[in-house]
Amino acid sequence: MSTQTNGNNKPLLEAKDIYAGYTDFDILQGVSLEVYPGEIVCVIGPNGAGKSTVFKTIYGFLKIRKGTVIFDGQEITNKRPQQILRAGISNVPQLRSIFPQMTVKENLEMGMYIEKDKKRIAERIEYVLGLFPRLAERRAQMAGTMSGGEQRMLEIGRALMLEPKLILMDEPSAGLAPLITRMIFENVERLNKEIGLTVLMIEQNARQGLEASHRGYVLELGQNSYQGTGQELINNAEVRRAFLGG
Repeated sequence: MSTQTNGNNKPLLEAKDIYAGYTDFDILQGVSLEVYPGEIVCVIGPNGAGKSTVFKTIYGFLKIRKGTVIFDGQEITNKRPQQILRAGISNVPQLRSIFPQMTVKENLEMGMYIEKDKKRIAERIEYVLGLFPRLAERRAQMAGTMSGGEQRMLEIGRALMLEPKLILMDEPSAGLAPLITRMIFENVERLNKEIGLTVLMIEQNARQGLEASHRGYVLELGQNSYQGTGQELINNAEVRRAFLGG
């Protein structure tokens, strides 16, 4: 995927010189990244590089010791997850987070638990089901009886319910077969083109993640290692050797 033209736009999300971790140990040691409106940005790197820690700090699950996070012109450093959600950032976690004993429609409703307007909730459900015809066909089906790919689609749909400005996706391909993984990435790219969805994702499947992204960052040992367009990183010999299998 080619890079977006950012023009004079400011970053929608800007993490600057982030230091964060657990107890007295900083896993992140000066990480910086930017996401512009309408971009898909992928963060790759080896296990233990700090990829998930980046998400936890942005979303308020982990305290930032040094550095700032700016979102849509406002500082959100160390805000609580519910405040981050209200600011316009949704989160699709790595581990399955659907409610298996609830229907597809009921799961989508849970994506608007902070919204009291029933008319708006109903409108958003129809909008999201319009984006995912497969979910529309299964609106009354128990979510736990669906395939892994359909459940992941439901999680993405639920994350869209509050009309977020940015979605964080933690390993969207985790636990999925290659064919289903491709379908999920195709859906993310389609939503990016159709509705301008802005995405920051972590992905272990580095090649597929970068192919679906406008830009990417490589983290190693809690620090920025490489950055560039998705294609530049795929073509980079060092990145290819270390992360893309040749």
